Amino acid sequence: MSALDELASGKYLSLTTFRRDGTPVATPVWLVRDGDALRVITQADSGKAKRLRNNERVLLAPCDARGSLKGNQVEGTATLEDPAETARTAQLIEARYGLLGRLLMWRSRRASRKPGAAGQVGIRVSVAG
Repeated sequence: MSALDELASGKYLSLTTFRRDGTPVATPVWLVRDGDALRVITQADSGKAKRLRNNERVLLAPCDARGSLKGNQVEGTATLEDPAETARTAQLIEARYGLLGRLLMWRSRRASRKPGAAGQVGIRVSVAG
């Protein structure tokens, strides 16, 4: 099984991004496989989105909902998606996670309509190697 297959088979992914000073910050996220990449969604003003704007390098590992690693970390790169790609990522997350996924996406879109809200942004993750 390839690293991508192993990561995609889990319900949660530990996505580690890096602060400007190099400090790693791990976050458990939902994921969906799309071809040779993984997709994740987050709020556009989240810490991980801000960190990815400065450094595309990430570490990835399967994990549980609390972020406890369930496998080895692998290197990867992550890029923020444009609005059309983000909408596609939201649809894929909703499809994979069913009712809970639809509820999460609905709540997030609802919160995005508030004045000053940043909205959602998709993250496309490629596994190194």
